[in-house]
Amino acid sequence: MNDQTIRDVLSRTKRIALVGASDRADRPSYGVMKFLLDQGYEVIPVSPKLAGQQLLGQTAYATLAEIPGKVDMVDVFRNAEAAWGVAQEAIAIGADTLWLQLGVINEQAAVLAGDAGMTVVMDRCPKIEIPRLGIVPLAQ
Repeated sequence: MNDQTIRDVLSRTKRIALVGASDRADRPSYGVMKFLLDQGYEVIPVSPKLAGQQLLGQTAYATLAEIPGKVDMVDVFRNAEAAWGVAQEAIAIGADTLWLQLGVINEQAAVLAGDAGMTVVMDRCPKIEIPRLGIVPLAQ
C-alpha cells in the first residue's frame, strides 16, 4: 500500500464505520474514533454490545447493515479471523474502502474486498497516517 493511495482514501472519505468500537477510553478503538471525529470525519461506532447507545456523541449500531445511508470506509478493530466476515458485510453495504487496523492482517479478506472493487488498506492506522502524510483535517 503506497502513501498516495492512503492519502487518496483519507482525503475522499467522509463517513467511517468503526467496527469493534469500545466505550473504554483506554482502548485503541476509542482513541482512534475520537481522533477521527476531531479531524472532521463522521464516525459511526459498530458494536453489538453498544448498539443503540451513544459513543462520543454518535449512535452505535450492532452491524454494518443497520447503518442508514452510505458508508465510505469500514475501519476494522477486530481480530484477523473476524476480518473476513467484516469484509463480506462491507461489500454488502457498498463501502468504498476496507481498512484493517494495525495487527489486523487477513490476506483472504483483502483479496475478497479488492475483487469486489474496494480499496484495501491493511495493518495501518489512520490516526498515524493522517499526521504522517500531512492530511489537513476535514473540519478546517
